[in-house]
Amino acid sequence: MASISERENREIQAANASDNTPVVFVHGLWLLPSSWATWAVFFEQAGFAPLTPDWPDDPETVDEARANPNVFAKKTLGQVADHAAGIIQALDKKPVVIGHSTGGLVAQMLAGRGLSATTVAIDPGVFRGVLPLPASVLRGVGPFLIDPRTRGRAITLTFDQFRFGWANALDEKEARELYDAFHVACSGIALVQMGNANLNPWTEAKVNTANPDRGPLLIIDGEKDHTVPWAIAHAAYKRQCRNPSVTEIVKMSNRGHSLTIDHGWREVAQTALDFVNRYDPTRDRAGDTAMS
Repeated sequence: MASISERENREIQAANASDNTPVVFVHGLWLLPSSWATWAVFFEQAGFAPLTPDWPDDPETVDEARANPNVFAKKTLGQVADHAAGIIQALDKKPVVIGHSTGGLVAQMLAGRGLSATTVAIDPGVFRGVLPLPASVLRGVGPFLIDPRTRGRAITLTFDQFRFGWANALDEKEARELYDAFHVACSGIALVQMGNANLNPWTEAKVNTANPDRGPLLIIDGEKDHTVPWAIAHAAYKRQCRNPSVTEIVKMSNRGHSLTIDHGWREVAQTALDFVNRYDPTRDRAGDTAMS
């Protein structure tokens, strides 16, 4: 497991020094922890202690990531989940866990280990047992999945690929701004692990949906998401509904896969916050509204 960085240690110490419930934000493929910056402020203003863990060896900035894309290669889902679990285990309180895309899958993996008080999985990646494979997914990531070289590579999207998979609900100007501001390479093997989840019985892309200690779970999905279409999110929801804890799902109208970083991020964050506030037993419900 990758060691905890100085930045991550500072966040752990700050969370433990406060009386606030920690909230751990897990990013997905093609992003860095900095993609959660606005969310971290939003939840901090609402009385939480935010943490934005790395994937192992994440560069600190987008510029550094683009200068050395190979650093992302060969990072597996198990390594990412174990690293996030190590951070959670260093906290004094069980946290809220919020993840987007592959981070939404990792959030569910952590919840399945009983490490999350409340979980929000946004446009979550595929895990074993989630069977739908819509045409937009095959168009978006299919070429990577059939290329045997993908497993050992760092994968960068062209702007056209990003526009189709992430920013199809946005105008071209905003799509370009997001691509320039946020897009970095990703781990090819993590992508393959999700793509082959139902073919490989030993896959790391698996979630313990039956653990009674999973806690409340909300799945959020964008209506126009090409990367994680509603069929995938709803299939994950149906499997999670077997759990005795609360399971809910929300469809965000007219939103694509970029919904956590584009102009409408606040609506998604508020949806997540409202769910967390309903089910977090440690918080005073009075006045639990994020500051604008």
